[in-house]
Amino acid sequence: MKLLVLGGTVFLGRHIVNAALEAGHEVTTFNRGTISLDEQADIEKLVGDRSGDLAVLTNRKWDAVIDTCGYDPQVVARSADILKNSVDEYTFISSISVYKGFPTKGMDETAKVKSIEDGDEAEYGSLKVGCERVVRQVFGEKALIIRPGLIVGPYDPTDRFTYWPTRVSKGGLVAAPGDPEKKIQFIDVRDLAKWTIHLIENKVSGVLNATGPQEPLTMRTLLNECNAVGGNFAQFVWLSDEKVLEAGVAPWMDMPLWIPASDEEHRYFQTIDCSKAHRAGLKYSPLATTIRDTLKWDASRDPAAERKAGLRPEQESRLLALADSKAT
Repeated sequence: MKLLVLGGTVFLGRHIVNAALEAGHEVTTFNRGTISLDEQADIEKLVGDRSGDLAVLTNRKWDAVIDTCGYDPQVVARSADILKNSVDEYTFISSISVYKGFPTKGMDETAKVKSIEDGDEAEYGSLKVGCERVVRQVFGEKALIIRPGLIVGPYDPTDRFTYWPTRVSKGGLVAAPGDPEKKIQFIDVRDLAKWTIHLIENKVSGVLNATGPQEPLTMRTLLNECNAVGGNFAQFVWLSDEKVLEAGVAPWMDMPLWIPASDEEHRYFQTIDCSKAHRAGLKYSPLATTIRDTLKWDASRDPAAERKAGLRPEQESRLLALADSKAT
């Protein structure tokens, strides 16, 4: 197949390009050309800004386009319109953030989504809803909308998962948040990329949630697995939601994967129903593989570079001083 990838050099797009090449497809990327990757040396690269001149995309033909970086509905509408006669299917990478709150467990693709009228016009989830809408308007039954949860793994620019394998591997007392048995969800970027290509190959359309793992995962299990991969040098000090909040720690970014029970809007954010994706062939890597490969990639980065998520050492020290429980 001939595939056009909008984006393709940072995180998910990079892995989608790699997955497509591994599957034997011909890949063209369209992006600003600011990042050069050795593994993409032999593919066709079209350079441009999708909010500007799209002339380079005209008078061409691809089997499908994969939009990995669209978040502005007006910009996505322009690319969808200019490609409507050039591609057979438009795959848009959306987000579970499109849902209007998470009041119940196991929300599936039929759950209510946000709208611009719900609040801030610049709010990420509402913008993604707008993008989904314009793609469906232009491509109809030829539109594939994928709604991932937290995407993790090598080259993740957000550090929202990377913090845990890295911190645990350093050993010592590790501040751990909230209920150890609380369910968490995320998906390895490589699993998502391979599955996206699988869907396109099989001409799947419609809307699908995409997060994991397949079986329920708790925070305790994740941290124990991080410890096993990292050499079992860490001990965990579990602190209640109240203690963590008292220390001024921000959910999700300061303490990745942690959402306090008091956050009613996001209470079941990590219990999304992905049974439709499972029926459509979504497969998951072993948790240890995701952890190990994330650690290996993180070790290749500049250790002095600031990480975008996770506790700073002084924050963790303050948390540990508040602990009532012993290390486990």
